[in-house]
Formats: sequence, C-alpha cells, structure tokens
Amino acid sequence: MSLLSIDHLYYWVIVILLMLGMYSMIAKPNLLKKLAGLSIFQSAIFLFYISLGKQTGGTAPIIAPGYDTYANPLPHVLMLTAIVVGVATVALGYALIIRIRDAYDSMEEDQIREQDDQA
Repeated sequence: MSLLSIDHLYYWVIVILLMLGMYSMIAKPNLLKKLAGLSIFQSAIFLFYISLGKQTGGTAPIIAPGYDTYANPLPHVLMLTAIVVGVATVALGYALIIRIRDAYDSMEEDQIREQDDQA
C-alpha cells in the first residue's frame, strides 16, 4: 500500500492542517492570526485522534452476551474535555487580545514590543 493511497488521505490532510496552524502561530506577527493558527492546530489534533478510532473489520469492545456490556468511554470523554478546554483557551485568548489592543492600540507583536521598550 503506497503512502499516497486514499486510505492515508485524511492523515495527509491532518498533517497539512498541523503545519498550517504551526506556521501561523510562528510566522504571523498579528495576534489574531496567531490565535487562529492555534485553533487550527487544535482542530487538527482532534481530527487525528478521532481518525485513529476507524478500524476496518474491527468490532466494538463489548463483552460477550450473557455478561454486562461494557464499552470504554475514556477516549470519548478525553476528546470532549479537550474540545471544551480548547474552546475556553481560544475564548480567553481573544479576550486578552481585546485588552491588549485597548492598551497598546495595536494587535501587531512588533509594535507592542516597541511600545513596551519605550515605556
């Protein structure tokens, strides 16, 4: 099976999203663009984790009939928690950016550092 097969397509999409988010966080001087990059990066990690759940020919992890049925809820709980924490992080980041813009009249990292050095 080649690396460019359709089975691996979603992994390549996830890698592209990871790189796009990381590039945006590192290279962009605008704070809003940095935070948008963080959000893209987080979303790519969620997609990666969810894509690992796909299993061809697999069965659900449930105990045989006659016993109490059990499916492991831990992966779902972890993803739900990660999504909630991600949304809260982005919301707090946007709130902080608004406060920074009010204080410095800019959202550009270079201008904020220049104003900070002058003070």
